[in-house]
Amino acid sequence: MELLTIRTTGDILKDVSLARIGGKGLFIKEIEEALLRGEVDIAVHSMKDLPAEIPEGLMIAATPPREDPRDVLISRDGRRLDQMPPGARIGTGSLRRSLQLRSQRPDIEVVPLRGNLDTRIRKIETEDLAGVILAAAGIRRMGWEAKVSQFIPVRTMLPAVGQGVLGIETRREDQDLRELLGFLHDPVTGCEVGAERAFLKKLGGGCQLPIAAFAKLNGGRLAIEGLVGSVDGRTVIRHGVEGDAADAAALGVELAGIILARGGRALLEETQGAPPPVRDSGI
Repeated sequence: MELLTIRTTGDILKDVSLARIGGKGLFIKEIEEALLRGEVDIAVHSMKDLPAEIPEGLMIAATPPREDPRDVLISRDGRRLDQMPPGARIGTGSLRRSLQLRSQRPDIEVVPLRGNLDTRIRKIETEDLAGVILAAAGIRRMGWEAKVSQFIPVRTMLPAVGQGVLGIETRREDQDLRELLGFLHDPVTGCEVGAERAFLKKLGGGCQLPIAAFAKLNGGRLAIEGLVGSVDGRTVIRHGVEGDAADAAALGVELAGIILARGGRALLEETQGAPPPVRDSGI
């Protein structure tokens, strides 16, 4: 096996707003093009970077066991979110995190961030921030749990679709390769992220709005909770459904329908013609 590192547009343009350069798809575009050209045979993605629609001819062959789906706070002095003083400056590059942070602590100033884990953590000092919010999965994979001031509960901050999940993408025609990769696939993770991505797809694939969803399998039952909000943080529509795990995708679609009917559709209509979609990065 030969390992190839592909630097995508999203990796290179670190100081430009994702809304201006085309959204989160820019973290995978060049990789998928290389896959379609036959230059690579297997692509490894953060699932929350993947748009709801996968290019024709490609597919997700495996989803390994999910890492921690939560978000974490790394703060200057070890404080938790509920211990932050009024006016504290918290850094995040995510509309989803910004929305939920503002809805719980409207007194906190949210500071936009881009860059890798090192860069974002350093900005606590260089940008005089009280803290930054990141994905727990990235921190755990780096072995940096000791830096964490708080693992934020899912009930407090609902994760992004596919957060903590890796997606192994191949060409659909490569059946032998998909069979070889079968040992990497975790059915539980596949079921959960399948429901979350069905929710995202029903909403339109990742609009210019904060979106979150998290599914959890318990025996033969699957519970999924989803959220859509306004960019200004004034509106948050959150709901959950539960049903048979065999109907995972249908549950995601059902949940999206409920949220659309409860005001999500009006939010989507307000953003028609907005810049390209913005979604969470892998960190």
